[in-house]
Amino acid sequence: MDDYEMEPAEQEYWLSQVARLVDELDPVPPGLVARAQFAIAIEDIDAEVELEAARWAESHSLVGVRGGAPGTITFFVGDLTVMVNVTRTGEKQRIDGWLVPAGEHGVEVRVADHGSSATTADEGGRFVLTEVPRGTTQILVRMNGGPKPRTVVTPTVEL
Repeated sequence: MDDYEMEPAEQEYWLSQVARLVDELDPVPPGLVARAQFAIAIEDIDAEVELEAARWAESHSLVGVRGGAPGTITFFVGDLTVMVNVTRTGEKQRIDGWLVPAGEHGVEVRVADHGSSATTADEGGRFVLTEVPRGTTQILVRMNGGPKPRTVVTPTVEL
């Protein structure tokens, strides 16, 4: 095969054709950009605080949560487990949660286009938030105990 080099104008033309085909055959899903921006737009995190991303404890779908019935979701990162039970209450929802290890940690539930709700878990690690709007949701746990404060962020989930 010859070592053919395209002129910049020709290269730009072909790249634009590939971009057009990608947009036509495999478009970006509706709302993906907004969900991605929401997931990374975490405000008020101190640069000195260690930020960790939690993972799903199980990879099953959240059919119960999406379908309107109560649903339980578990996340984990390192030594922390975050379990939440979601119950629909009309147009809103109630979130009951438990943190292991237990402690009086700050908990914030962020919902895209609706702001956030915050509370503090009790000494047993239990927390409750009522009247939480539905939508793309992310939970932040601010763990202030231990040698270094840290904030754990769950993946976003549609509740």
